[in-house]
Amino acid sequence: MNIDSGLNFSVLLGSLRKSSLNAAVARALPDLAPPGITITPLGSIGEFPHYNADVQDEGFPAPVLTMAQQIAASDGVIIVTPEYNYSMPGVLKNAIDWLSRVSPQPFAGKPVAIETASPGLIGGARAQYHLRQSLVFLDAFVLNKPEAMIGQATQKIDPESLQLTDVGTREFLTRQISALAALAKRVRE
Repeated sequence: MNIDSGLNFSVLLGSLRKSSLNAAVARALPDLAPPGITITPLGSIGEFPHYNADVQDEGFPAPVLTMAQQIAASDGVIIVTPEYNYSMPGVLKNAIDWLSRVSPQPFAGKPVAIETASPGLIGGARAQYHLRQSLVFLDAFVLNKPEAMIGQATQKIDPESLQLTDVGTREFLTRQISALAALAKRVRE
């Protein structure tokens, strides 16, 4: 696959807050995509019920199936998430638990980039570590470099408009999207 032929990446947001720093990063991604790459947000993981095998036995909830289909149809996924208590948020883990049970598994063989933003210095590194563990189980191809851990994000996102304004961070995210596109190309070959 030629990168210039067009790639479509989906964005999975691991936060439910409207004023989330990570939501601001996720909203910026379509404008940061290099030519030939489209980035589309997935629905809210807040629409997923708590995972319960009894509920699954009655049938997968529609939001789970819709997201699984969107992930399967995409050329790659960008997961943007905060770090909660040294790990990923429970709502994101719940979404992964649901999506892991869909057959065929939508993340299997799928290129995935991870982005975290935090007011702290290390920018969500511990959440990325735990998220990578889950993605290994799902047989996703997680982009190793560049890693996007946006530390001191409150200084890089305008508090009024909730727009990612830091030029260096914007340029770095464009480089990560390009690296994900290169990974997607290698996976397809």
